[in-house]
Amino acid sequence: MWKKWFPWRFIIRTFAQKQGFLDPVALLSKVQRFAQPSEVAAPIELIRLATVLQARGLLNAQAIQHNLDWIWPYWVTRQFNPRDTSFIPRAFSLTHINLTHRNWTAAGIPDCRDYPIVDPRGLLTPFYDGWSLDAWIIRENGKDLLPSYASAAAQTWNLAGNPSIETRFKEGDSWLLSAVSVEIENQNPVCVFKVSAATEVPAWLAVALRPFNPEGVSEVEHVALLDQGKTWLVNKKQRIHFSETPEGEHLSSYAEGDVYQKICRSRSCLTTLPSQKEMHCNAGMASASALFSIKPSDSRQVEVRIPFESKLAAGNPAAGARWTEALAGHARLQIQDTQAQFVYDAAIRTLVLHTPETDAFPGPYTYKHFWFRDAVFILHALLVCNLTKRVEKILDHFPARQKLTGYFCSQEGEWDSNGQVLWIFKRFCELTRTAPKAAWKDCITQGARWIEHKRLPADLQQDYAGLFPPGFSAEHLGPNDYYYWDDFWGVEGFLAAAYLLERYQETGKSRHYAEEAVKFMNCIETSLARTAKRLDTLAMPASPHRRLDTGAIGSLAPGYPLAQWAPDDARLLTTVDYLLKNHFIHSGFFHDMSHSGLNPYLTLMVAQILMRNGDGRFADLFRGVQKLASATGQWPEAIHPQTLGGCMGDGQHVWAAAEWVLMVRNAFVREEAGRLVLCSGVLPEWFAQNGEISFGKTRTPFGEILVRLYAEDKRIRIAWEADWTGTPPPLEVWLPRHAPVTPQKNETSVTLLREKPRP
Repeated sequence: MWKKWFPWRFIIRTFAQKQGFLDPVALLSKVQRFAQPSEVAAPIELIRLATVLQARGLLNAQAIQHNLDWIWPYWVTRQFNPRDTSFIPRAFSLTHINLTHRNWTAAGIPDCRDYPIVDPRGLLTPFYDGWSLDAWIIRENGKDLLPSYASAAAQTWNLAGNPSIETRFKEGDSWLLSAVSVEIENQNPVCVFKVSAATEVPAWLAVALRPFNPEGVSEVEHVALLDQGKTWLVNKKQRIHFSETPEGEHLSSYAEGDVYQKICRSRSCLTTLPSQKEMHCNAGMASASALFSIKPSDSRQVEVRIPFESKLAAGNPAAGARWTEALAGHARLQIQDTQAQFVYDAAIRTLVLHTPETDAFPGPYTYKHFWFRDAVFILHALLVCNLTKRVEKILDHFPARQKLTGYFCSQEGEWDSNGQVLWIFKRFCELTRTAPKAAWKDCITQGARWIEHKRLPADLQQDYAGLFPPGFSAEHLGPNDYYYWDDFWGVEGFLAAAYLLERYQETGKSRHYAEEAVKFMNCIETSLARTAKRLDTLAMPASPHRRLDTGAIGSLAPGYPLAQWAPDDARLLTTVDYLLKNHFIHSGFFHDMSHSGLNPYLTLMVAQILMRNGDGRFADLFRGVQKLASATGQWPEAIHPQTLGGCMGDGQHVWAAAEWVLMVRNAFVREEAGRLVLCSGVLPEWFAQNGEISFGKTRTPFGEILVRLYAEDKRIRIAWEADWTGTPPPLEVWLPRHAPVTPQKNETSVTLLREKPRP
């Protein structure tokens, strides 16, 4: 009780004003005027993430701009260069954050929570939020090859066997290649950094310890050289093992400058081993380098191994075998477009990698957290791709994550997650053709009850009558408000609960929630009708109080993924037309709210709605998202419209990968009002040459199906192989640029005339 009566506000206000600061209480009050009154001003989880990010940015502000003679990571070399399109002025910025090239790719193995990340120039960060390793070529003539400053790099994610991230550089007569993977030694995961280099003049291959990562400064306070320099001990706990003893080593503290500067000052005696075997740096900016000589016209290879502390469960001894087991039975894509093929295969592996054991992570670094919303979309993609055991294992732990109130809390103040969790339980049962587990029953019932109690009274004389109260919502749609996105998910939660409770033989409760779903949707539609009258358009804003802006993207949920409304619903199509006309750049949806970048997964949301309606404009968005993928087949959460690098969120966004997989799946097989529609999103470049393409097997509510397309000079034959679990569903074939075809009941293929290429 003392917290309520103690005069905290008076004390805070008085202290701040005496020190010459603004009154924080008054400032907070003014900020809250832009939002609807809400029980949660902002989710504490997001505040925590933002605080950590800004704290790092404050360190960056002190460390980087005063030391631009250091060899910094790629994003710094671009963002701090006044001649670069990525340049951002810093005059009034208290913090310096990576806002232009938030791109990285995780290495790893299935069911391991250790994610080394690699930036676009091969910088390796082995440990979560830790220091990094870089590789350089140091030449006697001073023309060094430094990856973060190189004019170009060729990077890929080699998906064969145990996947590795490979980065190659070529400058003049020098080349440098690095490969990062995770292997297993005695049930322990080990990060492996293989580096090879060659040049035509005397040179050294340098492996350098860097006190930063793709977010900025990360402390290195202590470095010790052990085993004649063959092992490094970093911060007295993490070890780096070299495959051979370095021929030269250098250590440097912040006061002495970057270790690269020491190298530059002593090119004539680089192989002289230092008398100093350890370094302590109070600033946390110690750096080090290990040097290996390169003979002219010869190459040099070095392997670096960094063990993790975690222990893997017993099973397949090799990393490649773990990948084979984890991918067994997944829906395979076989098309002629090699880039689209690679992006799909990379997305599948991204989903598997980020669902270790009982968790689902939206990213390997910034978003290495469990949030119900992201988890649901990730699990849905895995589910339709036949990786059901992985999904089931995670769903079994959802009840333990539910609050006593019945709330499946992603973040406080966001009301969409209960509907999403109930929906994924329903989808699991639909697609596996199984009854819901007894262990899920209580959490399903409590989850539906929470939605019922959370809604506002339906008899209010306001446009938000019967909706959810103001919340922060999921898509960063703006200040707290009555967001339609949350409401549509609430309706879906009721529908899912009705479906599931019927299978628990709780007929009364099932009927009750089916009726509640109708009542909830009626409240939404009444609110939308009033809003349409106010704005004089059927295009739907984010909430009853908003004008049209990019937040309208959230109001498309009844079109995709929920399919609550018909494909040609005028409200959906008018909203899509508004967004396409006003908020698309490079065929990508530019989200002004928070993201301030091109958003891949929201772009695909619009593409799915267009595809449902047979609108060929979906193809440009589909292709646009593919073009926005990184060289390793990844998307950050939001993409800078000028640099095309990541500008917000995690540099490898798993929700985006999930939406790509779902888009490809629905392009071949999608569910629509009790029937299956085949090939409605198959692009012509996928079968530009004669031959076969295919997708499957994928799960549907009617069973599993594999779809094949055989292209010939004048004809296209579309065939399917299905394992129906009951009466075969009605099928339609909607190949773009062709008239829809309805197969006869017992047919397993249709033949179409091939459209002539357009001039």
